[in-house]
Amino acid sequence: MSTGDLLNVQPTELKFPFELRKQSSCSMRLTNKTDHYVAFKVKTTNPKKYCVRPNTGVVLPGATCDVTVTMQAQKEAPLDIQCKDKFLVQSVVVPAGTTSKDLTPEVFNKEDGKVVEEFKLRVVYIPANPPSPVPEESEEGSPPHEIGDQTTSLASAVIKSLDESKERNSEAYSLISKLTDEKASALQQSQKLRQELVRFETFRDANLMFETFRLYCSNATHDAVGRSRNIMKVFPKMFL
Repeated sequence: MSTGDLLNVQPTELKFPFELRKQSSCSMRLTNKTDHYVAFKVKTTNPKKYCVRPNTGVVLPGATCDVTVTMQAQKEAPLDIQCKDKFLVQSVVVPAGTTSKDLTPEVFNKEDGKVVEEFKLRVVYIPANPPSPVPEESEEGSPPHEIGDQTTSLASAVIKSLDESKERNSEAYSLISKLTDEKASALQQSQKLRQELVRFETFRDANLMFETFRLYCSNATHDAVGRSRNIMKVFPKMFL
């Protein structure tokens, strides 16, 4: 905490989570320690890079004011994530009833013995995603028990996964073999049915031919008997 006769300013450093192409914000709190109206103004060495709201104002006796500082999105990271930017908070006693609209640049001029307090704050960048701490090795050089337990759990999970994969593959092979056997049996049954159909058609054709021949012979015999009777009628004496 930075303490003066007029304002307490906290924190003493403006810490911004730094990430390329993303805005970042932090805040400071100004507390009036006096029984007077105190005006403040926030300045920076890089005004195009930061947006300060509010950058000026009046803090009533015993009251506080929160100031938000927003850093614009950056396209490049500074070397070693170091920042040379700085902020300056000026404060001065003003007449009671003064508002932020009444503040002019002359209010903060150090003239005619007027006391203007100043607080400097530096900017610190914080990595947005800090790296995870690396577990320290034990005295014997072996990893901690937690690492060993995690490794054992991982190995068990891998072995279990392999066993399940083998079991699924075995079931798949059994199903494929069963389907192959069923397909061969179906083909064999189909071939037998075709052979039976051929034999049936052959037998049917033979029966049809036999029936046709029988009818032909029957008709021929009937015709021969008829002709014989007719001859006997014409020449009866030849047969006496």
